[in-house]
Amino acid sequence: MNTACFLSIPAMMFPEKETLVFKETRLTYSELLNRVNRLTNALRSLGLGRHSRVGILETNSNEYVEAYYATSKLEGIFVPLNYRVTYDELKHMIDVAGLDAIVVGDRYINLVRSLMTHFPSMMHRIALRKEQEDFLFFDDLIGAASNDSDEEDADEDQTNTLMFTSGTTSMPKAVMLSYGNFVKYVFETTEPPGEVDAGSTLLCAPLYHIAGLTAIMTSVYGGRRLVLMSQFDAKEWLHLVQKESITNAFLVPTMLKKLLDEPDLANTDLSNLQVLSYGAAPMPLAVIRRAIDVLPKHISFINAFGQTETTATVTMLLPEDHRLEGPTEEIDKKLKRLTSIGRPLPGVQVKITHGKGRELPSGEVGEIMIRTSRLMKGYERQDPQQEQPIVDGWLSTSDIGWADEDGYVFLAGRKDDLIIRGGENIAPAEIESVLEAHPAVEEACVIGYPDEEWGETVMAALVLKDGLTAKEGEIIDFCRKRLASFKTPKRIEFVESLPRNALGKVLRKILKAEYVRG
Repeated sequence: MNTACFLSIPAMMFPEKETLVFKETRLTYSELLNRVNRLTNALRSLGLGRHSRVGILETNSNEYVEAYYATSKLEGIFVPLNYRVTYDELKHMIDVAGLDAIVVGDRYINLVRSLMTHFPSMMHRIALRKEQEDFLFFDDLIGAASNDSDEEDADEDQTNTLMFTSGTTSMPKAVMLSYGNFVKYVFETTEPPGEVDAGSTLLCAPLYHIAGLTAIMTSVYGGRRLVLMSQFDAKEWLHLVQKESITNAFLVPTMLKKLLDEPDLANTDLSNLQVLSYGAAPMPLAVIRRAIDVLPKHISFINAFGQTETTATVTMLLPEDHRLEGPTEEIDKKLKRLTSIGRPLPGVQVKITHGKGRELPSGEVGEIMIRTSRLMKGYERQDPQQEQPIVDGWLSTSDIGWADEDGYVFLAGRKDDLIIRGGENIAPAEIESVLEAHPAVEEACVIGYPDEEWGETVMAALVLKDGLTAKEGEIIDFCRKRLASFKTPKRIEFVESLPRNALGKVLRKILKAEYVRG
């Protein structure tokens, strides 16, 4: 099955139903399908077709959605590019992807031009918004093309999308996701379109991220109107939730915190908002606790955890896990589980392993392994000498963590983040949780610091809450009372902010570059 059917099926059923909103643009299913058909034929006229690779470098827009579906109708390979990466990272991504065409937003035109010296015969270049010298123009291509539509089909194992990992510790890897991966995900998680109003989704996660890309499939296929933001802004998010009667939304932790800090929150009508999902980075307990306390009680919270390599969500912390009700013992258990990523979805298996794959009992920390029918095909152009990420159907996630007696999974950090002090493995997440319990600490990041005697010791970078102060000795004493001595930080640095990527993941490599190697 072709993922383009996620659009064509509901378009046959509800052609006049509004499906996509972006700024002043409002498109029905038939209007969106018309534009997708025209773009498909325009790309075909450029010589693109099955297996052709079409990249896009732009913030969220209706054209972004159209480019995905048009590429899929071609049976091509869609390549969403992270517009926040460095020049060298983008060069690496384009080289690995081997693009045949690239769609480029205005602010990235000169960047792509500069890359032409490295890729002189690179590809067709298509400009969005306005005409550009030495670029084709998106609107001209659609305007000149026909609305004819071919039958849609694709092999299940055929690559549909190359999605790049965040590259927090190395150059981004290109994850190969098949048409079958997305078909399984959508059919496993989305009710088919029907006569009942499915509501409206507000999407502010970037479409180069798996959470964003899968949302344009599930919302469009499920008949839920999709409202796009080009980029997140707390004030605008609240405005759109009220104006567009939003029922479903997804935020990363840093977005949720900004939302809670936004003065307009108190005056915004959130009565239609039913489900607020979050994920993509660890959620600080203080932030989700505050959200539960501050936001209307009818809103259901869901923590959705997944990786690009697993075609999005594999575990969930469900709404009932966020309802802090019942006997004291039950509330205490739920409070602890608020720091978890929930339990595996149906059809997903999770195990915690050590060494060569020995499975660990509940409570013991090891690497999180995942098995699901939605695992990626692999990494594009992976060095065959490198360790294979999938063995016997199990994905090595490089996340470390543990599971409790009821199967709730807790993250403890990344394998590369482990601090090894005198042979003892130390997970930064445990120490960060203690640090963020200090009344003056807003955020914490723990890294390993070279030590002649122990090999490594613990260092913490802290962001303090507005108007509060703390001293290094005070913080260390606070930790010493709550942690084993070998886990207690030996060095504290106070910083204005932690370096993060667009989805809120802390970039430890930047802190290490500044404090460990600097």
